[in-house]
Formats: sequence, structure tokens, C-alpha cells
Amino acid sequence: MSKKPWFLYILECAGDRLYTGITVNVEARYTAHATGKGAKFTKGFRPKQILFQAEFADRCAASRAEIDFKRLTAKEKRRFLARHSQAEKA
Repeated sequence: MSKKPWFLYILECAGDRLYTGITVNVEARYTAHATGKGAKFTKGFRPKQILFQAEFADRCAASRAEIDFKRLTAKEKRRFLARHSQAEKA
């Protein structure tokens, strides 16, 4: 039996705010956030789009990546997202 991968995801929300989370199904989690059934934060700042997602082998690795991202300053987070969105377009 193979394990399901976990994902780190970053959403752009109302007011140009970012929300970061982990899940095994990014699309289902986005739908939950968008319909007000996700996190408390996204009830007040509804998501506009998924800006980034990355796959990890397990929950522990995804959680570490989430913590690392959340420790960045707002400027560093935006820089990270700009680099990764340009890489996806190339």
C-alpha cells in the first residue's frame, strides 16, 4: 500500500493576503476555503487563486516546509512566489 503524498499550498486571498496550508488534496481544500468551510482566516479573507503548490512524501515533510515558509518575511514570501511563478511559465 502506497502512501498518499502531502502538498504545501499557498493561496492569494482578499486584500492581497497569503494563506499557507498543507493537505492531501489541494483542489478539495481550495473548494472548502472558497465556500467558507476551510480555515477561520479564509472565512474573512476569501481565496482568489492557488499561487503555489509543492508535493512532499509525507505529512511531516509538508509541515516542515509550511513552517519554513511561514517564518519568511512578507517580502521574502512574495520574492519566493515571484521566482516560482516565473519558473512555471518558462
